[in-house]
Amino acid sequence: MAARKPKRYVEKPVRKNRIYKGGAIDFYADTIEMHNKKHAVREYIGHPGAVAVLPVTDEGEIVFVEQYRYPVGKSTLEIPAGKMHRGHDNYLKRARAELKEETGYTAKKIERLRIFWPCCAFSNEELHIYLATGLVPGESKPDADEFLNVYHIPFAKALKMAESGKLKDSKTIIALMAYALKKRSV
Repeated sequence: MAARKPKRYVEKPVRKNRIYKGGAIDFYADTIEMHNKKHAVREYIGHPGAVAVLPVTDEGEIVFVEQYRYPVGKSTLEIPAGKMHRGHDNYLKRARAELKEETGYTAKKIERLRIFWPCCAFSNEELHIYLATGLVPGESKPDADEFLNVYHIPFAKALKMAESGKLKDSKTIIALMAYALKKRSV
């Protein structure tokens, strides 16, 4: 028996409805038409995109930032990251800026490691992860509302922290796994 070609379902916008315009993100409740011609509402966050940087020292340590995250009510250990400034810069430029702002480091080499959607069920955010090597220390300049601690953790230990569930931030876990795969294929 021959395999049937899978159907491709597409939802078409009928009416865009921005219900909140924020400084960083917008909230939408759009009416769409499904493949069966019926209408439904799709609620989602409109996001300008973001970058994250996996900084790796010459000694093989990952540079993490710890900061309090209000939505989860806890301090988190993450790689440096930040949202795009709407229409003002590109992903690579933003990645370099976030690395410097949050850790003080600049990188002699920076390359794209992975692009992913953190939660495509209710956000259009696209997150670009970069690998930064050849780190040169400097002075950090976090945003006025950012209070950060910087930590250096050996890569093997960071992987174990991800595996054990100690690290919960998705971009950090994905960056570590992508870097592990990259190292394995070299």
